[in-house]
Amino acid sequence: MTERNVTVIPATKSFIHRTVNPAARKRRVAGYARVSTDKDEQFTSYEAQVDYYTQFIRRHADWEFVKVYTDEGISGLETRKRDGFNEMIEDAMSGTIDLIITKSVSRFARNTVDSLVTIRKLKDKGVEVYFEKENIYSLDGKGELLLTIMSSLAQEESRSISENVTWGQRKRFSDGKVSLPYKQFLGYERGEKKDDPPVVNQEQAVIVRRIYRTFMEGKTVGAIAKELTEEGVPTPAGKDKWRASTINSILQNEKYRGSALLQKCFTTDFLTKKQKVNEGEVPQYYIEHSHEAIIDPLEWDAVQEEIKRRKQIGRAYSGTSVFSAKLVCGDCGGWYGHKTWHSTDKYRTTIWRCNHKYSDEKCQCQTPAVTEDEIRSRFLKVFNSIIASKKPYISACLTAKKAITDTSKIDAEMNDLLREMEVVAGLTKKCIEENSTTVQDQEEYTARYNGYVDRYETLKSRYDALAAERQSKLEKAKAIDRFLHTVKSREDLLTEFDPHLWMTTVENVTITADGKMLFRFFDGTEIYG
Repeated sequence: MTERNVTVIPATKSFIHRTVNPAARKRRVAGYARVSTDKDEQFTSYEAQVDYYTQFIRRHADWEFVKVYTDEGISGLETRKRDGFNEMIEDAMSGTIDLIITKSVSRFARNTVDSLVTIRKLKDKGVEVYFEKENIYSLDGKGELLLTIMSSLAQEESRSISENVTWGQRKRFSDGKVSLPYKQFLGYERGEKKDDPPVVNQEQAVIVRRIYRTFMEGKTVGAIAKELTEEGVPTPAGKDKWRASTINSILQNEKYRGSALLQKCFTTDFLTKKQKVNEGEVPQYYIEHSHEAIIDPLEWDAVQEEIKRRKQIGRAYSGTSVFSAKLVCGDCGGWYGHKTWHSTDKYRTTIWRCNHKYSDEKCQCQTPAVTEDEIRSRFLKVFNSIIASKKPYISACLTAKKAITDTSKIDAEMNDLLREMEVVAGLTKKCIEENSTTVQDQEEYTARYNGYVDRYETLKSRYDALAAERQSKLEKAKAIDRFLHTVKSREDLLTEFDPHLWMTTVENVTITADGKMLFRFFDGTEIYG
């Protein structure tokens, strides 16, 4: 066997460095101070940190003071939003800093990855970080191991704090305590004490009520936003320009009816602070009468129904008139649209007729055109007939409501389906466990497993259909209640057309070939006028 021959290649790089004369080259030193809370005593601590590191650096004759970099009210969990920190790192990487002094690992960063990546990046540039509390120098031989341990502990501390904060929030939710982002929430302001419910800001509430009212008078959210912008009304965030999305948010926020749905969103990662819309992953809490309402609950419900109606009819709704997408052709079932006759002379008149009457050659509609005055006068006549016979009408409505909205049979069937679904789910789980622990014929197992799955999906499909039917009945009950409330509140006959009343009571009007109008109200009542 040939003997191994090992040749030693001697090192050529010397580890002996020339000593630099301190007078010729001072070490450039910067401090970093951060507080992550808005408490006054912490800001005092922040000022003290700045002063402390300024004096601390200047006391060293062989150090050259660069700057104390600061961040106020910023979390240490991530470095992306810390302007002072990022400026310091940029300066260090450009060669203007040799040493960074900070109070502790947790003041530098509470995210292990961010902390180590930054320190290693600085290390490559020869920049050292000194953590005073832990007495750690990053360029020391033991520095990186100690930093890894300390950063992990700091990260776990942040996790613990995050979990405690989340627990506290959910405890507040379950106790029915409501808090709003008051600086960007129109209509409410904070109560005198910490746990007091939101208090109505009467000046801002006028704008909220106006938005709801004008929407129910037929205007689109875009038109409302444009109108408020032109009038110089500030947005909830204090900006000049209103957006349709802001109006939509105000119209659909249950806080304005005096209720609160809590935990609509939740934080998925305590490190990134990323939030997600709650789609059933964590509990939600709905509180009725949690605070004073700005919009009557029945009015708020009516707005939600109108929003849904406009979505269903889509582009058919123009928002140019309260009669838009309300008039139906009795012959073809299409919408009536508005047209202008004599647009250039004194006989100018707005009429409504079937949109297909002359635009579609196949259309055989015989329904007539109607003027807006005709529609208004017939609505007054029909609605006044209800007011004139208010007591018997209300009694009949209540009887009809009881029959139409009874969900007892649906509830019983849904409960039976739930129990059966639980049994099937249990059998499916048992089937899987048996297959994982004992040898079975896989074709037989697959057939049995698929049978359970098919059975479960059939039950679930039926359950969902019943749930939708039940919800429809409940919405019908709300519609009847809203209509009855309107009828009860009217003591006198109408003398002039009320666009808000029209929008909140009339579902649609079918115009027949003989010129009659069938008014269908939201409670299901149908009356010819």
